[in-house]
Amino acid sequence: MFAAFDPIVLARIQFAFTVSFHFFFPAFSIGLASYLFVLEALWLRTGRQEFLDLFRFWVKIFAVVFAMGVVSGIVLSYQFGTNWSVFSDRTGPVLGPLMAYEVLTAFFLEAGFLGVMLFGTEKVGRGLHFAATGMVALGTFISAFWILAANSWMHTPVGYVINAQGQFVPAGDWLAIIFNPSFPYRLVHTVIAAYLTTAFAVGGAAAWHLLRDRDNARARIMFSMAMWMAALITPVQILAGDAHGINTLAHQPQKVMAMEGHFESHPHGAPLILFGIPNQAEKRVDYAVSIPKASSLILKHDSNAPLAGLDTIPDDQEPPVAIVFWSFRIMVGIGMLMLALGLWSLVARWRGKLYEWRLLHRFALLMGPAGFVAVLAGWVTTESGRQPYTVYGLLRTTDSASPLAAPAVGTSLVAFVIVYFFVFGFGTWYILRLIAKGVQVGESDPPQGEPVRTAGVVPGPAQPQRKDPA
Repeated sequence: MFAAFDPIVLARIQFAFTVSFHFFFPAFSIGLASYLFVLEALWLRTGRQEFLDLFRFWVKIFAVVFAMGVVSGIVLSYQFGTNWSVFSDRTGPVLGPLMAYEVLTAFFLEAGFLGVMLFGTEKVGRGLHFAATGMVALGTFISAFWILAANSWMHTPVGYVINAQGQFVPAGDWLAIIFNPSFPYRLVHTVIAAYLTTAFAVGGAAAWHLLRDRDNARARIMFSMAMWMAALITPVQILAGDAHGINTLAHQPQKVMAMEGHFESHPHGAPLILFGIPNQAEKRVDYAVSIPKASSLILKHDSNAPLAGLDTIPDDQEPPVAIVFWSFRIMVGIGMLMLALGLWSLVARWRGKLYEWRLLHRFALLMGPAGFVAVLAGWVTTESGRQPYTVYGLLRTTDSASPLAAPAVGTSLVAFVIVYFFVFGFGTWYILRLIAKGVQVGESDPPQGEPVRTAGVVPGPAQPQRKDPA
């Protein structure tokens, strides 16, 4: 059935499908682990039952998300050996140790303390349990650190030599490999994206319950915290994205050309094309709606600065412009909607209507999955913009694949689609069911043992609550 297909195209589709599923779960778990850490800190600091109830609610969701992330991540490692064995052989001396560091540091740290965080609330003291939650949150960040270091090296490879077997071998300076030119920008942009993904998911869940009961105290806390993140962190993410874009222009100009839709060079200031239909065959953007010289202003901070176009790049080195062009606009568009929601929430908070404006709650509910869409669009922009290379400028995708027949790759692709939609579809349904059920008031007893003796910590039973907990 698949004999007429290109096996490399099938292998790319398979990897894109599986990694897209996987990317959702780390993006959620990184932010959710930190959110759990904050909730437990607030409970220890104030002694309020609401924070403990929220912790208990979200820790169940975190356990499911973490499990699905681990399972989907294992599949990727197998694909490196089956569909992309040439890539694994040639980059293994560089990328192999980076992946191993992720397992030895982050995964072991998460696995070691996850059990304490999930099941040790009635078996260890509050201080130890809080430390375990912190270690899990730290582990998710360290995991992102190593994975993004490896991915960034593929975009901006440095610190290597190529041996007689054609392998990329470290030249001796591992710090140069780890902190390659694009890594700091990609790390900041991706981690902030994970925090915003969680914030909007929490805000959407809170909005759902506020629409049903605006006096729901725990939903009010969730909504208030999520909207603070939307209002304060979204502008930071926009600035981080701008810095990342400027770095990409310096090291991967083809990607930025595709993002901007610049088929032609502009020696006296490039326009910002808002919308249009990229026509790669004719080397133009049809029906373009643009702002004169705005692209030069954004990328060079000078409206008259020249910008090169894809006419300076050989055709066989161009990325797929339409995919990169539109995925970038989806990411930026969602970012603008996030900023709009954050600013709206500030107005509502200033007017004392944060829990009263139902239109705001409906908007927040619609924006609940926005972070997931944005991180996926950002990933598509980054990885498609690197094409036609796996290691930018050095190793082509067509030279990275295993010598497999199309029927073998196609059959495994169909199997992945069926299994993934069944397994992860059920997991997603279960998470949505938990969110719809909502936080159960006083659903568990506080952790036992000796409480942490820090300023403001209230041991024992929770104190009487205010009417408005937010």
